[in-house]
Amino acid sequence: MLPPGETILLTLRLAGSIPARAGRELHAQHVAAQQAATSPEAHRRAEKRFFVAFDELLDARTVGPAYLEKEKLAELVAGELLMLEEQGLRVPGFVLLPNHLHAVLHLPVSSGLSLYKTTELLHQRTAAQARRLLRGQLSPEADFWHPGSHELPMLDATELARVQAYLLAHPQRLGLPERFRAWPYVYEG
Repeated sequence: MLPPGETILLTLRLAGSIPARAGRELHAQHVAAQQAATSPEAHRRAEKRFFVAFDELLDARTVGPAYLEKEKLAELVAGELLMLEEQGLRVPGFVLLPNHLHAVLHLPVSSGLSLYKTTELLHQRTAAQARRLLRGQLSPEADFWHPGSHELPMLDATELARVQAYLLAHPQRLGLPERFRAWPYVYEG
């Protein structure tokens, strides 16, 4: 059983990390699948299929930057994720990949926080700090993160354990260098 509150798998991706056409097609398929869902279970299956397809597009890394390969940027983002715990949010785990991140976030009922506002602030803080680190590599008008995020609610402890195992194995599955399997790229709280 999950503790009371909201637990999600959050995905943030760098701006330009998915080919625009593929992103539009995937979004259209997602909307159609949601509209066709006739039960909460069918809706949940559509969400999971979307996540898998979305993650495969990101993992393919056919376009866009790979700024999160830079250790200083990885440390910055990892530090900001862990600072969420000081604000009352739990971070049971995360993985940073070259062009995106996945983080499991748990918002306790008693926290008084908004998950949306917290992730939006994470977006803003990490983008502002990344811009300073990437001075000269990122044009002033370019976004660091793609606007918004993708959230997949965790329904129970079994699903949460599966997701955490997925995150921990993700860098190896992608054949990324060994350093992607250690801090600051992976965290299991």
